[in-house]
Amino acid sequence: MPTIIDVAAMAGVSTATVSRVLSQPQRVAEPTRLRVLQVVQSLGYSPNVAARTLRTLRAAKILLTVPDISNPFFASVIRGAEEVARDAGYAIVVGDTRHDPEVEDQYADMLSRREVDGLIFLGHRLPESLKPLLAAQGPAAPIVNGCEYSPDIGVPSVHIDNAAASVDAIEHLIALGHRDIGVIAGPSISPISRDRLAGAMIAADRHGLRDRLRVRAGDYSARSAFEQADNLIAQSVTAIFCFSDEMAMGAISAIGRAGLSCPRDVSVIGFDDLPLARFFQPALTTIAQPKAMIGRRAVELLVDILRNVETPLQQVTLRHELVVRDSTATVRNGKAR
Repeated sequence: MPTIIDVAAMAGVSTATVSRVLSQPQRVAEPTRLRVLQVVQSLGYSPNVAARTLRTLRAAKILLTVPDISNPFFASVIRGAEEVARDAGYAIVVGDTRHDPEVEDQYADMLSRREVDGLIFLGHRLPESLKPLLAAQGPAAPIVNGCEYSPDIGVPSVHIDNAAASVDAIEHLIALGHRDIGVIAGPSISPISRDRLAGAMIAADRHGLRDRLRVRAGDYSARSAFEQADNLIAQSVTAIFCFSDEMAMGAISAIGRAGLSCPRDVSVIGFDDLPLARFFQPALTTIAQPKAMIGRRAVELLVDILRNVETPLQQVTLRHELVVRDSTATVRNGKAR
């Protein structure tokens, strides 16, 4: 098998330059970088990752933690992250924290022990064990947040504007004639749930409907929405906005159990645009998040930190989209058509 010495000899550079091209390409002049990469490809050279790890204390792994691995939303985020990480020479290690702070700390200890090079967490809490590291290194700490933006954490983040997305959802229902609207939110401890509720209130206030907005708390699961939708149906709402597609599906199931139909009697709109949303019956109107792009951009931010690229603390806001399908319809004479 070809060695790094072979590559260096054929490219006419030092072994250090070859190593730098493969680990920190932005630090090598383009002509040299291209020449080395061409030799790497022609020889079929593959670096010895284990040896490199011992020499540089680089694990070539990124830890990505999710609060609920069973939620299909995170599968798309993980896939996007893996695509970029692989191209950058890193493997993704996935940890399911199950919303448990102790488990979050256990996974975070992998970074402290240098078993991974960096952490992307898709929850709203910075693990307690990493706060000293963040205090010491600031923006240079290899930690990135995805999905749940909280400026108080002080790490780079990738997210959508959840408040603006909720404004779009409520405005869509109001444009269809709905005035008695139910909202099944997420836990109040979650920043994205608070932002989405704030957006719903902003839209309701624009039309003088705050007092007619009926808010119930769920936990992003179908079961929680199924239970809360019963109460909203009893209050004669004509539309329900759910803070996740899973909850929207649970709400639609509750509507059917009550002997009603979606959207004829009650319109429903979700959030996330899961792959199943378009195939559900009725096909789900929802807010689409760029799930894979959240994963990609989070890895890009982390790799920049790992490569010592000096950039200001970045809070990346991606675009969302209102996707209108069959689960929402207009209201006539106080009832959905």
